[in-house]
Amino acid sequence: MQVTVLKSKILRAKVTESKLDYQGSLGIDSAWMEEVGFLPYEKILVGNLNNGDRFETYVIPCANGSEAIELNGAAARLGLVGDLLVIMSFAQIDASSAQNWKPKVLVLKN
Repeated sequence: MQVTVLKSKILRAKVTESKLDYQGSLGIDSAWMEEVGFLPYEKILVGNLNNGDRFETYVIPCANGSEAIELNGAAARLGLVGDLLVIMSFAQIDASSAQNWKPKVLVLKN
């Protein structure tokens, strides 16, 4: 049997830019992506700590070391610059492996 587990999470990511006129996605500093194991174009679930909205989109890399978190396209309607986000990805693994599973988590200081 397969179960869905949290694979990666960035907690308290502060929105740095919001671009409505874009195809859609969430831009993330590529150093942070690498640290938690997010892949370019990977599907993610985003929770906005300021307004409670949750939405799905995909990740695109921003410049390494930029500390960028960019809401693009329709996602730009779901948050404001300065809002704090929880960004999560999930994986399917065997239930027997889930007992010892540990996700990669990055907690940002604001």
